[in-house]
Amino acid sequence: MGKEKVTRLHFYFHDILSGKNPTALRVAQAPTTNQSSTMFGALLMVDDPLTQGPKPNSKLVGRAQGLYGFAGQNTTAIIVAISYVFTDKKFINGSSLSILSHNPVTNPVRELTIVGGTGWFRFARGVAQAKTYFLNTTTGDAIVEYNVTVIHY
Repeated sequence: MGKEKVTRLHFYFHDILSGKNPTALRVAQAPTTNQSSTMFGALLMVDDPLTQGPKPNSKLVGRAQGLYGFAGQNTTAIIVAISYVFTDKKFINGSSLSILSHNPVTNPVRELTIVGGTGWFRFARGVAQAKTYFLNTTTGDAIVEYNVTVIHY
């Protein structure tokens, strides 16, 4: 299997719910979601760009593909099941990291669990530290900064 490696990555996640080309779409919701202050019961499918810098036109390094659901009745928290699929040589083209984690989105810094990976990140485990860089509270559009530490073979 080879020797264990540690890789550190830094990128930005752009979750766009508004406009003509949203990258996150609500695909289901509970009958009470619209009355909930935490959006409890909403489920979104995403194909969000991952970029080198925080600007939307920054160099694309991959896509975040999967889903997240609002899981907190009393706090804004989501459960995340997303793969970060890298498309840039610097970020190991074609390789992916799988996230399955609780994300208390209103916390200044969150830690998400890396539960697996493919390609360069085979047998991955680790942590992705997330910090909100930008949030439009009207539209829900967000840019999140990620610092990732992953152990793999």
